[in-house]
Amino acid sequence: MARPQPLMIQIATGDPRPIGRQIVDAVRMKIATGDLKAGDQLPSVRGLAQQLTINPNTVAKAYAELTTEGWLESRQGMGLYVSVPRQRLSDDERERRLDDAIGRFVNDVIPLGFPPDEVQARVQQEFRQLVPRKTA
Repeated sequence: MARPQPLMIQIATGDPRPIGRQIVDAVRMKIATGDLKAGDQLPSVRGLAQQLTINPNTVAKAYAELTTEGWLESRQGMGLYVSVPRQRLSDDERERRLDDAIGRFVNDVIPLGFPPDEVQARVQQEFRQLVPRKTA
């Protein structure tokens, strides 16, 4: 059996999100963009904690949240693996989260004073960079 590869994520000390939230968000993004595929094994709690030089309890909580949400599955005695893709949230919940995210984004961006056209172009550029990874 292949050993799990290091999970290439970074924790930003200046990020206002807690470390556990950064881990959850990074793993979700890697799965959503196809960097992690169904069946890929994740590092152990201890392994990721050592890699990131953080408390193992923080990693355990992040992994537990990802498992509860259906992003990961635990295989008894074998570790954690990326789950088979499925819709993890109801349509209403997805809409609510999208509205919340857009609201936060707009509130963060408007004070920066960029013209809306430039902001939209930058967002489109970011999406274009993500899409090829998912389909590759």
